[in-house]
Amino acid sequence: MQEVAEQTYAGQRAERAGLFTLLLLIESLHYVFARLLAPYVPPVAASMYVLAVGTVQVGIFAAARGKLGWRPAARHFWFFAAIGFCIAVSTLLNYVAVIYVDVGTASMLGKTGVVISLLLSVLWLRERLTFRQAIGAGLAVIGAATISFHPGDVAQFGSLLILLSTFLYSLHTALVKRYGQEMDFVECFFHRLLFTTTFLFVFAAWGQQLVWPDGRAWLLLLLVGTVDVVISRTLYYVTLRLFRMSIHTIILTLSPLVSIGVSLLLFGTFPSGQELLGGLFVLAGVALVTRGR
Repeated sequence: MQEVAEQTYAGQRAERAGLFTLLLLIESLHYVFARLLAPYVPPVAASMYVLAVGTVQVGIFAAARGKLGWRPAARHFWFFAAIGFCIAVSTLLNYVAVIYVDVGTASMLGKTGVVISLLLSVLWLRERLTFRQAIGAGLAVIGAATISFHPGDVAQFGSLLILLSTFLYSLHTALVKRYGQEMDFVECFFHRLLFTTTFLFVFAAWGQQLVWPDGRAWLLLLLVGTVDVVISRTLYYVTLRLFRMSIHTIILTLSPLVSIGVSLLLFGTFPSGQELLGGLFVLAGVALVTRGR
C-alpha cells in the first residue's frame, strides 16, 4: 500500500510540474505574440480579434455547460463594464508598447503588476503592508524607474505604456477581488471577455483600424486567441488551486527569462544592461513581496 501511495504521490508531483512548466512557457509568450502580430494587423484590431477568438471559444464552452445567458451581464453591468474597459485598454497598450520596447524588457516590467496589486490592496481593500513587502515594493519601483529612464528615447514611451497597462490590469484584479468573488467562474469569464472585446471593437472603429486580416494573419490570430486567452487563463486558475499563491507568483516571475530567450531566437533582440539591471530589481522586489504575503 505504501508503495502504491508513493507512486501516486510521485505521479501527482510530475503532473503538477508538467502543468506549471506549460503555464510558465505560455505566460512568457504574451508579449511575444503581440510582437508577432504587429507586422500583420494594427494593434487595436489585433487585440480585438485575439479577444474575440477567446470570447467565441469560451462562449461555446459556456453554452455546452448551460451557462450562456444575458442575466449576469444585466445584473452586473457596471462591474463587467469596468473590468472590460480596464482589460481592453491594458491589452491595447501592450500591443502598442512592443513596437517601441523589446519583448524581454516588456515582460520584466510587466511583473510590477504584483507590486501594484499589493499597493491597491493596501490603499483600497485595507490590507496591511509588512516590512518585507515594503522593501520589495521599493525594489520593484527602483527597477521600474531604471528600466523606464531613457530620456528622449522611444523605449521610455514603450516602458510607460507597459506600466500603465500593468496598473489597469491590476485595477481589474482588485475589482474582481472586491466585487466578483461569488460569481460563477465560467459566466464571469465569458462576460469579462465579451465586454473587453466590445470595448476593443469601439476603439478600433473610432481609430479607423477595423481592417480584415488576410489568411496568414487569421491563422496567427486563432493561435494567439486560443493559447494566450483560453489555454493561458485556464492553466493559470488550475495551477493556482494546486499551489499556494506565494509559490505560484514566485515561479511565474521566471517567465521574463523565457520571454528574453524566445525574443532573442525570434527577433534577435535582447535587453540592454540598464534594462537587465532594472529587471533584476523588479523580480527581486516581486519575490520579496510574494514571500511577505
